[in-house]
This record gives sequence, structure tokens and C-alpha cells, in this order.
Amino acid sequence: MIENESAENYLETILILSKKLPVVRSVDIANELGFKKSSVSIAMKNLREKNHITVTDAGFIYLTDSGKRIAELIYERHQFISGWLMTLGVPESIAIEDACRIEHILSRESYDAIKAFVKQNM
Repeated sequence: MIENESAENYLETILILSKKLPVVRSVDIANELGFKKSSVSIAMKNLREKNHITVTDAGFIYLTDSGKRIAELIYERHQFISGWLMTLGVPESIAIEDACRIEHILSRESYDAIKAFVKQNM
């Protein structure tokens, strides 16, 4: 994981958009998250400085290997936690919202233990 939830959310969003769109731009991220383009631009600058993304001259955003690793980890956690919560009877919209928060604060050890327990007992 990296140092903040916001950066993880941006990386996860880039990953998700890259599965849907031929290229990802700041405006796509802003639209997806409902943020101002200026806020997204600042975040992209920070992610670029940490070598989690590259941005072409045309403004296309790509995850680097480190950015992709983080994004995939967060996305996998999100999918698993939201699915687990829905299995427990939590409505989908609430499960997705809760998973979004839980995925960032749960330690790797706790997540791995929960995942192993759920897989063993399903």
C-alpha cells in the first residue's frame, strides 16, 4: 500500500477506467469520481512524482508497474469485501460503499485472515 487513501482511490479508478476505455485522461477520472479537473490534475502530478503513473504529451494516463500493483491490490480487496458483505445480506449499494472505506484501512494480515476464513467457510 501507499501512504494515503486518496492516492489508492485514484490508482484504482485509473485501473477500472483502463478496462472500459481505450485511453484514460484526467477528465475521465474527474467525471468518474465527481471531482474538479484541477483536483485531479494535482493528484496526477503527485502520482507521477511517485512513479505510480506516466502521462503522455497527449494527456493519456498509464499505470506504472508499481501503480498497477497497488491498484490491483485495492481493486481485488474491493471486489472481495463488497461480495462478502452482499453474501451476508448487505444491500449492494451499501456493500460497495463500505468496501470502499474498509479496503484502505484493513491491514494485510487482517485482510488475509478474513479472506482465508471466508473461503474456507463458503
